[in-house]
Amino acid sequence: MRYRFRPADSAQQIVGGFLLAGPFVVTEEVWDLAENMNRFRMLLTVIVACAIGYGALYQADTKRDPDRETAVVGVPVRFLSLMCVAFGSVAILAFLFDAPDTFLDSSKSTAELVETTFNAVSVGAVFSVVGAATADTLF
Repeated sequence: MRYRFRPADSAQQIVGGFLLAGPFVVTEEVWDLAENMNRFRMLLTVIVACAIGYGALYQADTKRDPDRETAVVGVPVRFLSLMCVAFGSVAILAFLFDAPDTFLDSSKSTAELVETTFNAVSVGAVFSVVGAATADTLF
């Protein structure tokens, strides 16, 4: 029997993701860190966020089996939703709070600003994924 991923599951993830995303979006240290990250470290940060999310959903919660959930190209929909919420909540709050303009030097190229913003989003996602996965697991 396959588990159906419901809109209520995404809603729970969104609440948890946004709760933990906020503090990391408005912290100057996160943006300073993001400016100094190279692409390799950014990739590692994305991998860590994914590993934490997967572990929280399927290793910490023994009631869930990723092989029994609805999947897209072999990846459980619940996990895909979690990653969209983790990265999306940080990105949305960053732009709502105008964090890139607040913390980044506008004399940099657009490519540098986009890369630094993605780095900051990936750092925030490491923490946001914990809130999103916890909310999904608890309720």
